[in-house]
Amino acid sequence: MIKLRLKRFGKKREASFRLVATNSTSRRDGRPLEELGFYNPRTKETRLDTEAIRTRLSQGAQPTDTVRYLLEKGGLIEKTIRPAETVGKLKQATAREAAAAEAKKAEAAAKAAAEAAAAEAKAAAEAAAAEAAAAPAEDAAAEA
Repeated sequence: MIKLRLKRFGKKREASFRLVATNSTSRRDGRPLEELGFYNPRTKETRLDTEAIRTRLSQGAQPTDTVRYLLEKGGLIEKTIRPAETVGKLKQATAREAAAAEAKKAEAAAKAAAEAAAAEAKAAAEAAAAEAAAAPAEDAAAEA
């Protein structure tokens, strides 16, 4: 199977890449079947041989993920969403929804606890007021 991949060249820590068509079993920097373009990640410079790339794609060549991204930016292929990407986004969405539901449930429980504590404090205050009102009456009855 033919792959469209990047072939590294340049100095250490100053890599540039050639876009090449190569056999899928050959090494990254091995001899390619054809050179199709150039990509410099430091300057984001990209040069593509559009006719040769279209020919290779029509022959069934499979681009790697990075090359697919470059070809999408260059307008040679349409942006496609892979099934794995869809599944991952679906899992993330369900996790977000579950977290939001859990937060809402915790918020409701905290609100109910706060209301219960307020009602308990109000009942205690009323009991203390009733006890304080009863205490002077008992003192007056005791003095008489």
